[in-house]
Amino acid sequence: MNISGQDLFSRTELLLGKDAMQRMSGLRVIVFGVGGVGSWCAEALVRSGVGHLTIVDPDLVAQSNVNRQAMATTKTIGRPKVEALRERLLEINPEAEIDARQEAYKAETADRFDLDSYDCVIDAVDSLSNKAELILNAARSSARFYSSMGAALKLDPTQVRVAEFWNVRGCPLGAALRKRFRKHGTLPAKPFYCVYDEEVLPMKGGMPGQAGKDAAESDAAGMDAGKAQINGSAITVTAVFGFTLAWLVINDIV
Repeated sequence: MNISGQDLFSRTELLLGKDAMQRMSGLRVIVFGVGGVGSWCAEALVRSGVGHLTIVDPDLVAQSNVNRQAMATTKTIGRPKVEALRERLLEINPEAEIDARQEAYKAETADRFDLDSYDCVIDAVDSLSNKAELILNAARSSARFYSSMGAALKLDPTQVRVAEFWNVRGCPLGAALRKRFRKHGTLPAKPFYCVYDEEVLPMKGGMPGQAGKDAAESDAAGMDAGKAQINGSAITVTAVFGFTLAWLVINDIV
């Protein structure tokens, strides 16, 4: 079968225009974290014509990932997430440049990433400390920067929102990050948009828990203390987070 890059994106070009598609093909984007949010963001970007994508994640595909991650199937369990996702993305567009890096972004590895060499930086990291490190460094870079807040413990995709970081409400992860930045006296150098969801369910880890504001404050305190958070999550919300992050990139180009 003869694959034509022009035909692959013909419907998108009808919507966005030829000039926008040319800019998309030259765009350099890096996505940190390719789980339930980041994997769908990466796929949406490649399906929209982004020609240069770096994906970063240290983890292997687990059985528990199959319910919500783009590359997670029963056949990819045990493989590095970035390798499985790179393979999937190249099946979508064989001409795309996909750089897969199986490592974590953290204080000890931050100098391995030249964020200024990218047009867009996407944060879909789960770890509070690593996320905070990425936010501070990305906000100091010349790249456009977008961040995902917490997508777990959410069921209603119609409550997914976009707001500047300091205006995010109803998100325990956002609250924990703001608390951490204030505590250490180091704030992001520039404003940046976040994808978040205002819904707070009276559930935690599949078991009944606190509801409303108390639940948000409890989870934020736990994350701020560095405790691991394992909560229920569904593709119907996490994918919407990822698609919305991709839309922010596309919207900039358009």
